[in-house]
Amino acid sequence: MALLHRPEVQKLAALTGHRDCVYALAGTPGAASFYSSGADGLVAAWRADAAEQDGELVAKVENSVYALLHLPERNLLLLGHNFQGIQAIDLLEKKLVFATALPPVAIFDMVYSEARQRLYVALADGTLAVLRAPDFRVETLLRLSDKSLRCLTLHENRGELAIGSSDWLIRVLDADTLAVKHTISGSTNSVFTAAYSPDGRYLLTAGRDAHLRVWDVAAGYLEHRSIVAHLFTINHLKFSPDGQLLATCSMDKSIKLWDAETLTLLRVVDRARHAGHGTSVNKLFWPASQNRLVSCSDDRSLAVWKISSE
Repeated sequence: MALLHRPEVQKLAALTGHRDCVYALAGTPGAASFYSSGADGLVAAWRADAAEQDGELVAKVENSVYALLHLPERNLLLLGHNFQGIQAIDLLEKKLVFATALPPVAIFDMVYSEARQRLYVALADGTLAVLRAPDFRVETLLRLSDKSLRCLTLHENRGELAIGSSDWLIRVLDADTLAVKHTISGSTNSVFTAAYSPDGRYLLTAGRDAHLRVWDVAAGYLEHRSIVAHLFTINHLKFSPDGQLLATCSMDKSIKLWDAETLTLLRVVDRARHAGHGTSVNKLFWPASQNRLVSCSDDRSLAVWKISSE
């Protein structure tokens, strides 16, 4: 059922400590802790149920980190250490347990298939790296484009991996064989973010052209809708854990909340109205429940928002 109300938004905390732009957020819905990283090479842990706080240092690496992934069943935090490779941190012991070298380029995204015991990694040279989960050894390096691969999302039930890239295309691969099943055109610039709808019927993508595009999965990924969603580049889109809301964030410094079913715009969160970020908003994360949303920005800060229905 579509939401009939416009959620209220309250800023609960501004989290500071990073020394440069913050690019990545990770965690597991249902858990209060989440993690951040960015241009300063610092990886920090935070709690969404606390107000102003100091982050806990998890790791300090040499280069920037654009991609983080939490694997709760193994209590690991995976870092996409740019120009180095994938590094796995044991969160209990706070130590490096695996390190896998990859081509010396930026790492833009990672997604994990528990069913397949595979980690898929999007690289800046257009390569998809596939690592086997037990020891994170490289299984395959597949060159898909001469431009950067920017985002990944899995449809576990269909066994499909969607990949957005800077060549303006979205490729849908068989998650097992890695064969390209669909090549989706229609975006007019780099595709930075992608997610399947909670019911699995649609693929949503966005990026530099500021459009939110919806593709019909069962119809062979035909374009279903296109919405001019922001003024500038859309950096990330993320569904709430209960599937009711879709959040998007942009280089235009705003966060927008949408009804996940109808894509009706419900709320704009910005600096003027909510003491929002002063520069590009780069990533979003929904922690323990729908009523918390975390954002991070080029302004070196994270923000924790309370989203309420009344």
